[in-house]
Amino acid sequence: MEIKTRLDTSETTVRKDEEEEQPLSPAARVFHSPEFNCYVISVIGVKKKIEPDVIIEGLKQSLIRHPRFSSKLVSNGNKKRQTQSWVRTNVVVNDHVIVPDIQTQNIENANANANANANVFLESYVSNLTTVSLDISKPLWQLHLLDLKTSDAENVAVLKFHHSLGDGMSLMALVLACMRKTSNPDELPSLPNQNRSSSRSSRLMTGSRGDSRFLWLVMVIWSAIMLVLNTVCDALEFIATTMFLKDTETPIKGDFRLSKSKRMCLVHRTVSLDDIKLIKTTMKMTVNDVVLGVSQAGLSQYLERRYGEKKKKVGEDQESKKNSTNMPKEIRLRSALLVNLRPNTGIQDLADMMAKGSKCRWGNWIGYIVFPFSIGLRDDPLEHLRRAKMIIDRKKNSLEAALTFVAGKIILKTFGVEVSLNYLMTSNQNLTYQ
Repeated sequence: MEIKTRLDTSETTVRKDEEEEQPLSPAARVFHSPEFNCYVISVIGVKKKIEPDVIIEGLKQSLIRHPRFSSKLVSNGNKKRQTQSWVRTNVVVNDHVIVPDIQTQNIENANANANANANVFLESYVSNLTTVSLDISKPLWQLHLLDLKTSDAENVAVLKFHHSLGDGMSLMALVLACMRKTSNPDELPSLPNQNRSSSRSSRLMTGSRGDSRFLWLVMVIWSAIMLVLNTVCDALEFIATTMFLKDTETPIKGDFRLSKSKRMCLVHRTVSLDDIKLIKTTMKMTVNDVVLGVSQAGLSQYLERRYGEKKKKVGEDQESKKNSTNMPKEIRLRSALLVNLRPNTGIQDLADMMAKGSKCRWGNWIGYIVFPFSIGLRDDPLEHLRRAKMIIDRKKNSLEAALTFVAGKIILKTFGVEVSLNYLMTSNQNLTYQ
Protein backbone atom coordinates (compact mmCIF):
# COMPACT_ATOMS: atom_id res chain seq x y z
CA MET A 1 0.00 0.00 0.00
CA GLU A 2 2.87 2.34 0.83
CA ILE A 3 4.66 1.51 -2.44
CA LYS A 4 1.50 2.22 -4.43
CA THR A 5 1.07 5.56 -2.73
CA ARG A 6 4.65 6.55 -3.55
CA LEU A 7 4.15 5.55 -7.19
CA ASP A 8 0.95 7.56 -7.44
CA THR A 9 2.71 10.56 -5.92
CA SER A 10 5.62 10.31 -8.36
CA GLU A 11 3.28 9.97 -11.34
CA THR A 12 1.37 13.04 -10.19
CA THR A 13 4.63 15.00 -9.89
CA VAL A 14 5.72 13.99 -13.40
CA ARG A 15 2.37 15.00 -14.89
CA LYS A 16 2.51 18.33 -13.07
CA ASP A 17 6.02 18.99 -14.38
CA GLU A 18 4.89 18.15 -17.93
CA GLU A 19 2.00 20.58 -17.61
CA GLU A 20 4.23 23.33 -16.19
CA GLU A 21 6.97 22.91 -18.83
CA GLN A 22 6.19 22.67 -22.54
CA PRO A 23 8.66 22.82 -25.44
CA LEU A 24 8.37 25.62 -27.99
CA SER A 25 6.64 24.82 -31.25
CA PRO A 26 8.66 25.16 -34.50
CA ALA A 27 6.89 28.43 -35.35
CA ALA A 28 7.59 29.83 -31.87
CA ARG A 29 11.28 28.98 -32.27
CA VAL A 30 11.36 30.94 -35.53
CA PHE A 31 9.69 33.96 -33.94
CA HIS A 32 12.34 33.89 -31.18
CA SER A 33 15.30 33.73 -33.55
CA PRO A 34 17.57 36.82 -33.28
CA GLU A 35 17.04 37.66 -36.97
CA PHE A 36 13.26 37.69 -36.58
CA ASN A 37 12.21 38.33 -32.95
CA CYS A 38 8.67 39.17 -34.00
CA TYR A 39 6.13 41.06 -31.88
CA VAL A 40 2.43 41.77 -32.24
CA ILE A 41 1.43 45.34 -31.34
CA SER A 42 -2.25 46.25 -31.25
CA VAL A 43 -3.78 49.68 -30.55
CA ILE A 44 -7.27 49.75 -29.02
CA GLY A 45 -9.28 52.96 -28.67
CA VAL A 46 -12.02 53.24 -26.04
CA LYS A 47 -14.86 55.73 -25.65
CA LYS A 48 -14.42 56.23 -21.91
CA LYS A 49 -11.54 57.06 -19.61
CA ILE A 50 -9.53 53.96 -18.69
CA GLU A 51 -9.38 52.95 -15.02
CA PRO A 52 -6.08 51.06 -14.54
CA ASP A 53 -7.16 49.42 -11.25
CA VAL A 54 -10.20 47.88 -12.93
CA ILE A 55 -8.10 46.62 -15.86
CA ILE A 56 -5.50 45.08 -13.56
CA GLU A 57 -8.15 43.29 -11.50
CA GLY A 58 -9.76 41.98 -14.67
CA LEU A 59 -6.44 40.63 -15.95
CA LYS A 60 -5.92 38.78 -12.69
CA GLN A 61 -9.23 37.01 -13.22
CA SER A 62 -8.67 36.20 -16.90
CA LEU A 63 -5.46 36.69 -18.89
CA ILE A 64 -2.85 35.43 -16.41
CA ARG A 65 -4.79 32.18 -16.07
CA HIS A 66 -3.88 31.38 -19.64
CA PRO A 67 -0.82 29.05 -19.71
CA ARG A 68 1.12 31.07 -22.30
CA PHE A 69 0.57 34.38 -20.50
CA SER A 70 1.71 32.95 -17.18
CA SER A 71 4.84 31.23 -18.52
CA LYS A 72 8.35 32.48 -19.15
CA LEU A 73 10.85 31.36 -21.76
CA VAL A 74 13.66 29.10 -20.52
CA SER A 75 16.62 28.09 -22.71
CA ASN A 76 18.86 25.12 -21.99
CA GLY A 77 21.99 23.83 -23.70
CA ASN A 78 24.48 25.52 -26.01
CA LYS A 79 23.85 27.46 -29.21
CA LYS A 80 24.17 24.40 -31.44
CA ARG A 81 21.79 22.25 -29.43
CA GLN A 82 19.63 24.67 -27.56
CA THR A 83 16.24 23.65 -26.24
CA GLN A 84 13.61 26.22 -25.35
CA SER A 85 10.46 25.64 -23.36
CA TRP A 86 7.63 27.44 -21.58
CA VAL A 87 7.80 27.21 -17.78
CA ARG A 88 4.94 28.34 -15.57
CA THR A 89 5.76 31.17 -13.17
CA ASN A 90 4.05 33.55 -10.78
CA VAL A 91 2.82 36.64 -12.60
CA VAL A 92 2.84 40.11 -11.06
CA VAL A 93 0.25 41.88 -13.21
CA ASN A 94 1.46 45.35 -12.18
CA ASP A 95 4.82 44.59 -13.82
CA HIS A 96 3.07 44.05 -17.16
CA VAL A 97 0.60 46.96 -17.04
CA ILE A 98 2.34 50.24 -17.83
CA VAL A 99 0.65 53.60 -17.25
CA PRO A 100 3.02 56.29 -18.58
CA ASP A 101 2.92 59.82 -17.24
CA ILE A 102 1.96 61.76 -20.34
CA GLN A 103 2.60 65.48 -20.20
CA THR A 104 -0.59 66.63 -21.84
CA GLN A 105 0.52 70.24 -21.88
CA ASN A 106 3.23 69.28 -24.35
CA ILE A 107 0.66 67.67 -26.60
CA GLU A 108 -2.23 70.11 -26.49
CA ASN A 109 -1.85 73.53 -27.97
CA ALA A 110 -4.06 76.57 -27.99
CA ASN A 111 -5.03 75.88 -31.57
CA ALA A 112 -7.42 73.25 -32.86
CA ASN A 113 -4.68 70.71 -33.62
CA ALA A 114 -4.76 69.00 -30.21
CA ASN A 115 -6.10 65.72 -31.63
CA ALA A 116 -3.61 65.79 -34.49
CA ASN A 117 -0.76 66.26 -32.02
CA ALA A 118 -2.10 63.39 -29.92
CA ASN A 119 -2.17 61.17 -33.00
CA VAL A 120 1.47 62.01 -33.75
CA PHE A 121 2.42 61.30 -30.14
CA LEU A 122 0.64 57.93 -30.30
CA GLU A 123 2.46 56.94 -33.48
CA SER A 124 5.78 57.93 -31.93
CA TYR A 125 4.98 56.03 -28.73
CA VAL A 126 4.09 52.85 -30.61
CA SER A 127 7.16 53.20 -32.83
CA ASN A 128 9.36 53.40 -29.73
CA LEU A 129 7.87 50.12 -28.50
CA THR A 130 9.38 48.37 -31.53
CA THR A 131 12.90 49.26 -30.35
CA VAL A 132 12.53 47.75 -26.86
CA SER A 133 12.54 43.98 -26.38
CA LEU A 134 10.50 42.32 -23.68
CA ASP A 135 12.21 40.88 -20.61
CA ILE A 136 12.42 37.11 -21.15
CA SER A 137 12.62 36.53 -17.39
CA LYS A 138 8.89 37.34 -17.31
CA PRO A 139 5.91 36.34 -19.46
CA LEU A 140 6.24 38.01 -22.84
CA TRP A 141 3.40 40.51 -22.88
CA GLN A 142 2.67 44.11 -21.89
CA LEU A 143 -0.35 46.37 -21.72
CA HIS A 144 0.18 50.13 -22.01
CA LEU A 145 -2.69 52.34 -20.82
CA LEU A 146 -2.49 55.86 -22.25
CA ASP A 147 -4.56 58.70 -20.83
CA LEU A 148 -4.54 60.29 -24.24
CA LYS A 149 -7.45 61.69 -26.23
CA THR A 150 -7.01 61.19 -29.95
CA SER A 151 -9.23 61.98 -32.91
CA ASP A 152 -10.77 58.51 -32.70
CA ALA A 153 -10.85 57.67 -28.97
CA GLU A 154 -11.07 59.11 -25.48
CA ASN A 155 -8.26 56.86 -24.19
CA VAL A 156 -5.94 54.34 -25.80
CA ALA A 157 -4.63 50.90 -24.81
CA VAL A 158 -1.60 49.37 -26.54
CA LEU A 159 -1.05 45.62 -26.37
CA LYS A 160 2.38 44.16 -27.01
CA PHE A 161 2.73 40.40 -27.34
CA HIS A 162 5.57 38.26 -28.52
CA HIS A 163 4.37 36.40 -31.61
CA SER A 164 5.54 33.10 -30.11
CA LEU A 165 2.57 33.29 -27.72
CA GLY A 166 0.10 32.66 -30.53
CA ASP A 167 -1.13 33.66 -33.97
CA GLY A 168 -3.24 36.72 -34.71
CA MET A 169 -6.62 34.95 -34.70
CA SER A 170 -5.91 33.28 -31.37
CA LEU A 171 -4.74 36.53 -29.78
CA MET A 172 -7.78 38.46 -31.01
CA ALA A 173 -10.11 35.78 -29.66
CA LEU A 174 -8.27 35.83 -26.32
CA VAL A 175 -8.57 39.62 -25.97
CA LEU A 176 -12.31 39.37 -26.64
CA ALA A 177 -12.61 36.53 -24.11
CA CYS A 178 -11.11 38.83 -21.47
CA MET A 179 -13.79 41.45 -22.08
CA ARG A 180 -17.39 41.66 -20.89
CA LYS A 181 -20.48 43.56 -21.97
CA THR A 182 -21.18 46.89 -20.31
CA SER A 183 -24.87 45.99 -20.16
CA ASN A 184 -24.09 42.69 -18.40
CA PRO A 185 -20.63 42.39 -16.78
CA ASP A 186 -21.00 38.60 -16.53
CA GLU A 187 -21.68 38.08 -20.25
CA LEU A 188 -19.09 37.71 -23.01
CA PRO A 189 -19.20 40.00 -26.05
CA SER A 190 -21.45 38.73 -28.81
CA LEU A 191 -20.01 38.32 -32.29
CA PRO A 192 -21.98 38.54 -35.54
CA ASN A 193 -22.91 35.20 -37.05
CA GLN A 194 -21.50 34.34 -40.44
CA ASN A 195 -24.52 33.11 -42.35
CA ARG A 196 -23.19 31.79 -45.61
CA SER A 197 -25.65 31.79 -48.42
CA SER A 198 -26.88 28.44 -49.56
CA SER A 199 -28.27 29.77 -52.83
CA ARG A 200 -25.65 27.90 -54.84
CA SER A 201 -26.58 24.57 -53.36
CA SER A 202 -30.28 25.32 -53.79
CA ARG A 203 -29.75 26.10 -57.47
CA LEU A 204 -28.00 22.77 -57.92
CA MET A 205 -30.96 20.94 -56.44
CA THR A 206 -33.47 22.50 -58.81
CA GLY A 207 -34.64 20.43 -61.73
CA SER A 208 -34.47 16.66 -61.89
CA ARG A 209 -32.36 14.65 -59.49
CA GLY A 210 -30.40 13.06 -62.31
CA ASP A 211 -29.35 16.39 -63.81
CA SER A 212 -28.35 17.83 -60.45
CA ARG A 213 -26.27 14.79 -59.53
CA PHE A 214 -24.50 14.83 -62.89
CA LEU A 215 -23.80 18.56 -62.60
CA TRP A 216 -22.57 18.09 -59.04
CA LEU A 217 -20.22 15.28 -60.16
CA VAL A 218 -18.81 17.37 -63.01
CA MET A 219 -18.17 20.31 -60.67
CA VAL A 220 -16.45 18.08 -58.11
CA ILE A 221 -14.15 16.53 -60.72
CA TRP A 222 -13.34 19.92 -62.25
CA SER A 223 -12.64 21.46 -58.83
CA ALA A 224 -10.34 18.55 -57.94
CA ILE A 225 -8.41 18.93 -61.20
CA MET A 226 -8.01 22.68 -60.73
CA LEU A 227 -6.99 22.16 -57.08
CA VAL A 228 -4.18 19.83 -58.14
CA LEU A 229 -3.02 22.07 -60.98
CA ASN A 230 -3.06 25.22 -58.84
CA THR A 231 -1.20 23.47 -56.02
CA VAL A 232 1.50 22.20 -58.39
CA CYS A 233 1.97 25.68 -59.90
CA ASP A 234 2.13 27.29 -56.46
CA ALA A 235 4.60 24.65 -55.27
CA LEU A 236 6.90 25.38 -58.21
CA GLU A 237 6.65 29.11 -57.53
CA PHE A 238 7.44 28.50 -53.85
CA ILE A 239 10.56 26.49 -54.76
CA ALA A 240 11.66 29.12 -57.28
CA THR A 241 11.13 31.91 -54.75
CA THR A 242 13.21 30.23 -52.07
CA MET A 243 16.03 29.55 -54.53
CA PHE A 244 16.38 32.35 -57.07
CA LEU A 245 13.15 34.17 -58.04
CA LYS A 246 13.45 37.63 -56.49
CA ASP A 247 11.19 40.65 -56.54
CA THR A 248 12.09 43.79 -58.43
CA GLU A 249 14.31 46.20 -56.54
CA THR A 250 11.90 49.02 -55.70
CA PRO A 251 12.04 51.99 -53.28
CA ILE A 252 9.93 50.07 -50.75
CA LYS A 253 12.19 47.00 -50.61
CA GLY A 254 14.31 46.92 -47.48
CA ASP A 255 16.43 44.49 -45.49
CA PHE A 256 14.73 43.07 -42.42
CA ARG A 257 18.16 42.31 -40.94
CA LEU A 258 18.75 46.06 -40.53
CA SER A 259 15.56 46.62 -38.51
CA LYS A 260 17.48 46.38 -35.24
CA SER A 261 19.89 49.16 -36.13
CA LYS A 262 17.18 51.48 -37.49
CA ARG A 263 14.18 52.89 -35.69
CA MET A 264 10.94 51.77 -37.27
CA CYS A 265 8.16 54.29 -37.79
CA LEU A 266 4.62 52.96 -37.56
CA VAL A 267 1.97 55.08 -39.25
CA HIS A 268 -1.70 54.20 -39.07
CA ARG A 269 -4.80 55.48 -40.79
CA THR A 270 -8.38 54.87 -39.74
CA VAL A 271 -10.74 53.79 -42.51
CA SER A 272 -14.47 53.30 -42.37
CA LEU A 273 -15.49 49.66 -42.16
CA ASP A 274 -18.92 50.66 -43.47
CA ASP A 275 -17.29 52.02 -46.63
CA ILE A 276 -15.36 48.76 -47.08
CA LYS A 277 -18.54 46.75 -46.58
CA LEU A 278 -20.36 48.92 -49.12
CA ILE A 279 -17.67 48.21 -51.72
CA LYS A 280 -17.70 44.53 -50.76
CA THR A 281 -21.44 44.23 -51.29
CA THR A 282 -21.45 46.23 -54.52
CA MET A 283 -18.49 44.37 -56.04
CA LYS A 284 -19.63 40.98 -54.66
CA MET A 285 -16.35 40.19 -52.94
CA THR A 286 -14.94 39.78 -49.43
CA VAL A 287 -13.47 42.35 -47.07
CA ASN A 288 -10.01 40.87 -47.65
CA ASP A 289 -10.46 41.28 -51.41
CA VAL A 290 -11.26 44.96 -50.93
CA VAL A 291 -8.29 45.53 -48.59
CA LEU A 292 -5.89 43.82 -51.01
CA GLY A 293 -7.26 45.80 -53.95
CA VAL A 294 -6.94 49.10 -52.08
CA SER A 295 -3.40 48.16 -51.00
CA GLN A 296 -2.53 47.37 -54.60
CA ALA A 297 -3.85 50.74 -55.76
CA GLY A 298 -2.01 52.55 -52.96
CA LEU A 299 1.28 50.82 -53.71
CA SER A 300 0.93 51.69 -57.40
CA GLN A 301 0.38 55.37 -56.63
CA TYR A 302 3.24 55.41 -54.12
CA LEU A 303 5.73 53.80 -56.50
CA GLU A 304 4.65 56.15 -59.29
CA ARG A 305 5.45 59.12 -57.06
CA ARG A 306 8.77 57.68 -55.83
CA TYR A 307 9.97 56.84 -59.33
CA GLY A 308 8.92 60.34 -60.46
CA GLU A 309 11.03 61.91 -57.70
CA LYS A 310 13.96 59.72 -58.70
CA LYS A 311 13.73 60.84 -62.33
CA LYS A 312 13.65 64.49 -61.33
CA LYS A 313 16.87 64.05 -59.36
CA VAL A 314 18.73 62.64 -62.36
CA GLY A 315 17.25 65.23 -64.76
CA GLU A 316 14.89 63.06 -66.79
CA ASP A 317 12.00 65.49 -66.87
CA GLN A 318 11.68 65.49 -70.66
CA GLU A 319 11.61 61.72 -70.85
CA SER A 320 9.03 61.46 -68.08
CA LYS A 321 6.76 63.87 -69.93
CA LYS A 322 6.79 61.60 -72.99
CA ASN A 323 5.85 58.54 -70.96
CA SER A 324 2.47 58.21 -69.29
CA THR A 325 4.02 56.67 -66.20
CA ASN A 326 7.26 56.98 -64.26
CA MET A 327 7.36 53.33 -63.22
CA PRO A 328 9.10 50.53 -65.10
CA LYS A 329 6.80 48.51 -67.34
CA GLU A 330 7.16 45.24 -65.42
CA ILE A 331 7.43 45.25 -61.63
CA ARG A 332 7.43 41.97 -59.71
CA LEU A 333 6.07 42.86 -56.29
CA ARG A 334 4.82 40.00 -54.12
CA SER A 335 3.67 39.59 -50.57
CA ALA A 336 3.52 36.65 -48.20
CA LEU A 337 -0.08 36.53 -46.98
CA LEU A 338 -0.17 34.66 -43.67
CA VAL A 339 -3.03 32.19 -43.35
CA ASN A 340 -4.32 30.75 -40.09
CA LEU A 341 -4.70 26.97 -40.58
CA ARG A 342 -5.98 26.22 -37.10
CA PRO A 343 -9.78 26.05 -36.71
CA ASN A 344 -10.97 29.22 -35.03
CA THR A 345 -11.18 29.00 -31.26
CA GLY A 346 -14.40 30.44 -29.87
CA ILE A 347 -14.18 33.09 -27.18
CA GLN A 348 -16.40 30.94 -24.96
CA ASP A 349 -13.83 28.11 -25.09
CA LEU A 350 -11.04 30.52 -24.15
CA ALA A 351 -13.12 32.01 -21.34
CA ASP A 352 -13.78 28.50 -19.98
CA MET A 353 -10.07 27.68 -20.20
CA MET A 354 -9.14 30.74 -18.13
CA ALA A 355 -11.99 30.28 -15.66
CA LYS A 356 -12.09 26.48 -15.30
CA GLY A 357 -8.70 25.35 -16.57
CA SER A 358 -10.15 23.42 -19.51
CA LYS A 359 -8.19 22.82 -22.70
CA CYS A 360 -8.69 24.39 -26.13
CA ARG A 361 -6.76 24.90 -29.37
CA TRP A 362 -3.85 27.34 -29.12
CA GLY A 363 -0.54 28.22 -30.73
CA ASN A 364 0.95 29.26 -34.07
CA TRP A 365 -0.37 27.13 -36.91
CA ILE A 366 0.40 29.38 -39.86
CA GLY A 367 0.95 28.85 -43.54
CA TYR A 368 1.28 31.51 -46.18
CA ILE A 369 0.50 32.17 -49.81
CA VAL A 370 2.54 34.24 -52.27
CA PHE A 371 0.32 37.03 -53.57
CA PRO A 372 1.59 38.86 -56.69
CA PHE A 373 0.48 42.49 -56.76
CA SER A 374 -0.46 43.86 -60.18
CA ILE A 375 1.39 47.17 -60.04
CA GLY A 376 0.36 49.85 -62.51
CA LEU A 377 -1.86 52.88 -63.05
CA ARG A 378 -5.43 52.06 -64.08
CA ASP A 379 -8.00 54.30 -65.72
CA ASP A 380 -10.65 52.57 -63.61
CA PRO A 381 -9.58 52.32 -59.94
CA LEU A 382 -11.98 49.42 -59.44
CA GLU A 383 -9.79 47.38 -61.76
CA HIS A 384 -7.38 46.96 -58.85
CA LEU A 385 -10.17 45.30 -56.86
CA ARG A 386 -11.15 43.00 -59.71
CA ARG A 387 -7.58 41.84 -60.27
CA ALA A 388 -7.01 41.26 -56.56
CA LYS A 389 -10.20 39.18 -56.34
CA MET A 390 -9.24 37.15 -59.39
CA ILE A 391 -5.83 36.28 -57.93
CA ILE A 392 -7.08 35.50 -54.43
CA ASP A 393 -9.91 33.31 -55.77
CA ARG A 394 -7.35 31.17 -57.57
CA LYS A 395 -5.20 31.02 -54.46
CA LYS A 396 -8.18 29.83 -52.43
CA ASN A 397 -8.51 26.84 -54.77
CA SER A 398 -5.03 25.63 -53.83
CA LEU A 399 -3.26 23.86 -50.99
CA GLU A 400 -0.42 26.38 -51.00
CA ALA A 401 -0.94 27.47 -47.38
CA ALA A 402 -0.87 23.89 -46.09
CA LEU A 403 2.11 23.13 -48.34
CA THR A 404 4.18 26.03 -46.99
CA PHE A 405 3.27 25.06 -43.43
CA VAL A 406 4.53 21.48 -43.92
CA ALA A 407 7.57 22.64 -45.90
CA GLY A 408 8.43 25.13 -43.17
CA LYS A 409 8.42 22.44 -40.50
CA ILE A 410 10.62 20.15 -42.62
CA ILE A 411 13.09 22.93 -43.44
CA LEU A 412 13.23 23.98 -39.79
CA LYS A 413 13.97 20.47 -38.56
CA THR A 414 16.56 19.88 -41.30
CA PHE A 415 18.48 23.18 -41.36
CA GLY A 416 17.60 24.76 -38.02
CA VAL A 417 16.26 28.18 -37.16
CA GLU A 418 19.15 30.35 -38.33
CA VAL A 419 19.06 29.37 -42.01
CA SER A 420 15.48 28.28 -42.54
CA LEU A 421 11.98 29.62 -42.35
CA ASN A 422 12.54 33.23 -41.33
CA TYR A 423 14.98 33.76 -44.24
CA LEU A 424 13.02 31.80 -46.82
CA MET A 425 9.77 33.62 -46.10
CA THR A 426 11.10 37.15 -46.41
CA SER A 427 14.36 37.28 -48.36
CA ASN A 428 13.00 37.27 -51.93
CA GLN A 429 9.69 39.06 -51.31
CA ASN A 430 8.99 42.70 -50.59
CA LEU A 431 6.04 42.52 -48.18
CA THR A 432 4.31 40.42 -45.59
CA TYR A 433 0.61 40.83 -44.82
CA GLN A 434 -1.18 39.39 -41.84
